[in-house]
Amino acid sequence: MNYQWYPGHMTKAKRMMQEDIKLIDVIIELVDARIPQSSRNPDIDELGKNRARVLLLNKADLADAAGCEAWIEHFRAKGYYAVALDSRRKNGMNALGRVLQEACREKIERDRKRGILNRPVRAMVAGIPNVGKSTFINTYAGRACAKTGNRPGVTKGKQWIRLNKNVELLDTPGILWPKFEDQTVGLRLALIGSIRDEILNTEELALELITFLKTRYPGLLAQRYACAEEGTPVAVLDEIAVGRGCIRKGSEPDYEKASALLLDDFRSGKLGRITLEFPDNTPGEHEQTAGGEA
Repeated sequence: MNYQWYPGHMTKAKRMMQEDIKLIDVIIELVDARIPQSSRNPDIDELGKNRARVLLLNKADLADAAGCEAWIEHFRAKGYYAVALDSRRKNGMNALGRVLQEACREKIERDRKRGILNRPVRAMVAGIPNVGKSTFINTYAGRACAKTGNRPGVTKGKQWIRLNKNVELLDTPGILWPKFEDQTVGLRLALIGSIRDEILNTEELALELITFLKTRYPGLLAQRYACAEEGTPVAVLDEIAVGRGCIRKGSEPDYEKASALLLDDFRSGKLGRITLEFPDNTPGEHEQTAGGEA
């Protein structure tokens, strides 16, 4: 299956970000902690090459704790400020203010020498669809400022949000890039829900997830669904369908319904904390390191 999704509004959003970047001191890039590299848009690296960068590994509560630690260490070694957080429960939010001030320390010092005091740090919040940008902004601000949703493409335009006297945020729509050079990246994005399910074959997607879980997290499927993992991915999906009552007329397993159930259990964390990629097995990694202050 070919994984690709690039609706027209993303081209407009990218143009908008290019126009606004001159107003920005730092880019806060949200990534999904389950796929921290595959959920990074290489276009954002290009846009932000002369700006301070902060990487937020959001939805860390859904990711393998050891995986989060490995990725934080990996990104910091490349010169990024990196923080793992769960913006829904505010875990990790307290550290962000300090990290932003540190990332913009040179800019703040330049302002001070010019006699410019207390100018708020202007941060652009960027990332691909469905990584939780709007939820992060609302939690950080302590009020509902941005629309939220559990589907990609909720934010369509930009909006400035004044958090306090120290920070202003520019919310931007989620953007993917026009073509995934490595389809493994597309697969991982599809698994976490950053590509609309309506254009995907969810049964194939579920089989890919089963294959991965059998290898990386053996015993997890058996524990959750009381199924045998020794068989083929199709056999496992068959057992999940029967065990969870996903049956069509004529007593045939409803693979589409069982696939949707499995994907929902993974995305919501009901299967446990799972990381789909680690620093040592990541395709298509951007070699560029973090940019400095403009």
